[in-house]
Amino acid sequence: MNRKEFLKTCGFGCLAGITGVSLLQSCSSSLVLSKEIKGSDILMPISDFEIKKERETTYKKYIIIQNELLKSPICVYRFDATDYAAMLMTCTHQGAELQVFGDKLQCPAHGSEFSNRGVLENGPADKDLRKFPIVIENNILKISLK
Repeated sequence: MNRKEFLKTCGFGCLAGITGVSLLQSCSSSLVLSKEIKGSDILMPISDFEIKKERETTYKKYIIIQNELLKSPICVYRFDATDYAAMLMTCTHQGAELQVFGDKLQCPAHGSEFSNRGVLENGPADKDLRKFPIVIENNILKISLK
């Protein structure tokens, strides 16, 4: 194989790989949702956590809620059908927006880590995350922003 054929083959391979990844990502269920604020609450159907495949239903571990009125997104973790935790994704150290990594929320600025219940696990932050009360009514999570 000469250089030109090699580069052509590699180019088509890269293009196919990028296309495949894009298609797979579009098929996956989104973990970031935009939700409306009604009064002082965010209403979110519990079904937003469901991932249905054929006859089996599994659940997302968490969902990130965005709204233009919020300073930062809110992360809602699902532990079981009646146990959820919602917290503001703002680091209590210097206010950077947190990132979710599985069961942890981490600060990209200085490395503070918080549990999936918003409890500080590693500084330099010195306080837990702001948590929001959740009530379940008719299969709807009612997240109070008060």
